[in-house]
Amino acid sequence: MQPGELYRWDLEGPGARRGRHAAGAAPEVDGVDGTAGSVAPPAATDATAAADRVPADAAPDRAGTTAPDPTPAARASLTPDAVADPQRTPRTIDDARAGVLVHAMRGGMDAGSAGSLLAAHLLASHPTTRVATFDVDELMDYRSRRPTMTFTSPSYTGYDDPVLALDHVATPDGGLLLLHGPEPDLRWETFTDAVEEIVERLGVSTTVGVHGIPMGVPHTRPIGVTAHATREDLVDPQADIFGTVQIPGSASALLEYRLGQRGRDAMGYAVHVPHYLSQASYPAAASELLRTVARVTGYDLDPSALDEAAAGVAVEVERQIEESPDVSALVSALETQYDAYQEASGRSLLASADVPSADELGAEFEAFLARQVESDRGDEDRPGR
Repeated sequence: MQPGELYRWDLEGPGARRGRHAAGAAPEVDGVDGTAGSVAPPAATDATAAADRVPADAAPDRAGTTAPDPTPAARASLTPDAVADPQRTPRTIDDARAGVLVHAMRGGMDAGSAGSLLAAHLLASHPTTRVATFDVDELMDYRSRRPTMTFTSPSYTGYDDPVLALDHVATPDGGLLLLHGPEPDLRWETFTDAVEEIVERLGVSTTVGVHGIPMGVPHTRPIGVTAHATREDLVDPQADIFGTVQIPGSASALLEYRLGQRGRDAMGYAVHVPHYLSQASYPAAASELLRTVARVTGYDLDPSALDEAAAGVAVEVERQIEESPDVSALVSALETQYDAYQEASGRSLLASADVPSADELGAEFEAFLARQVESDRGDEDRPGR
């Protein structure tokens, strides 16, 4: 299969293949209208589903006339000519040209659903236009990730159609591109070639991957972000806390690696999510990722809706911690470990002989949360409730 056979253009242009998600034929969206005006992101499962079903051609782009002012690390990769006119809604492939492509595909590592929440936030708080759609039948193993169907007796009434798509996101500083949806299970190399074709066609000079990683850090301390890139000067200097490690691969990681081999600028940001919250929706991590993307690209990206959601999550986490002295002690131990690392740079965030390991702390916290769920269920079963 050729790379160009894996996707179709949803805008007009030379060689474009019109698809069912093209402008004017957008699928329905649950709770997200894709128009300007930020809304708080839903829970992780709702956020990722909504992100993949945002209307292909929503409201016109918000007005704006200034080009992005990227940081020195990214300025070499971005040029004003590469950024689309912020006052124009893309109607053709050439209209959708942009200097930056952000990719946040779910299915690999994404602790706290940080990358998925960022994608959902961008799509919910900015006008969007569907640019291209990938053929998930060629990329997805349905038996390993079975899409949800709805059954209302006596018939099936709905199907959660998986969508892997590229959208144009209008910002006050111009358009950026967002690749979102389920990570391909199959044809990673062909998929990478297909994305590079799109990058070339749309004039993308820099790609940015985002996701969350679990770390033995407390939620009460500043959120850290690890940067990586195809060239050292693309990212700011940072402490090396990982050294050389071997990790399970992902389509996003392979995309960055292959683009770098072919001389293209690609970078990625992994936000540190407290180990004990990695399975939950953690909008504070998504907010930190969004701020990082805004800083390195120069785009004006408002995190206020994510911050509002993060405040609500923080209240609930504190409530549950206060209800258990044991869990409170565990979090305090993580705080001690974190502070000790800050005082003695060069030590691993997970290295300490005086406090439990991150796995032990996470297991204790997850057990506590499970007990809370069982307790709630018990209350519901009591007479009179």
